[in-house]
Amino acid sequence: MANLVTAGLDGSRESVAAARWAACEAGLRGVPLALVHVEEWLERPPLTVATTEVQRQWAEGLLREASAEIKRLYPDLEVTSRRLSGIPATALAHAAASSDMLVLGSRGLGSIAGFFLGSVGADTVAAADQPVVLVREPHGPATPDKELGTDGPIVMGVDTGRPCDALLAFAFDEASRRGCVLKVLHGWAPPPVIDYGSVLSFGAQEDIGRGMVTAVDDMIRPWREKYPSVEVAPEVRIGQPAIQMVDASRHAALVVVGRRIRRSAYGTHIGAITHAVLHHAAAPVAVIAHE
Repeated sequence: MANLVTAGLDGSRESVAAARWAACEAGLRGVPLALVHVEEWLERPPLTVATTEVQRQWAEGLLREASAEIKRLYPDLEVTSRRLSGIPATALAHAAASSDMLVLGSRGLGSIAGFFLGSVGADTVAAADQPVVLVREPHGPATPDKELGTDGPIVMGVDTGRPCDALLAFAFDEASRRGCVLKVLHGWAPPPVIDYGSVLSFGAQEDIGRGMVTAVDDMIRPWREKYPSVEVAPEVRIGQPAIQMVDASRHAALVVVGRRIRRSAYGTHIGAITHAVLHHAAAPVAVIAHE
């Protein structure tokens, strides 16, 4: 563990909300908070000295104001700030490498609960090996408890066909720190037919469902033993996994999803389910990279 939470600031209201969320998380973990702002390399003629100075002053003012606000809310929290330069996603992923997690802001979709995951957010999620949390601006006045969302469960999506120890480790640890319920959700869609014109019977669906419940129980058993204080609520639902996760996010404090680590230089490699959850979840979303 790096014993550090890092938050990216770009001046948007969403990034300020993400910084407050990160501060609350850092306080929960008892670790410092690092605020970073990335000054993007632009593919255009070099900026004048005067323009560069204006950008520097603006970035320093942004970090200074955010630090002061966080120190007001969390006077005992150690807060540092720094300016980085380069391609934003690359610089943020590099900053995440020395952190327990990276927290970024993501725009809400107007009156529809959800995120707008921009290219920087998507590229950073795909490039970072450490957990990345996407936070959107909350509605109403911001308070520390509201930022963290301690009044809801943590919802984690699992695939019983693939190892997901990294997700389980993060979700159980987070639920233990918060003292909240951990809902372990597995969604599945039954095949519509098993032969020509024959619909999968209700009894067969029940048998498959029971088998999946057993698989989920077997998956989480070692973690239940490791975290006996965590109340776990495993749930197997019929339906598309992404839809089930988005629906469960409406009352969640945090949603935890996975991203398989792929070393190819092409594409974002977030995965269809995680991509859908990132765009439409109503709660902050933690993306955990795993093999």
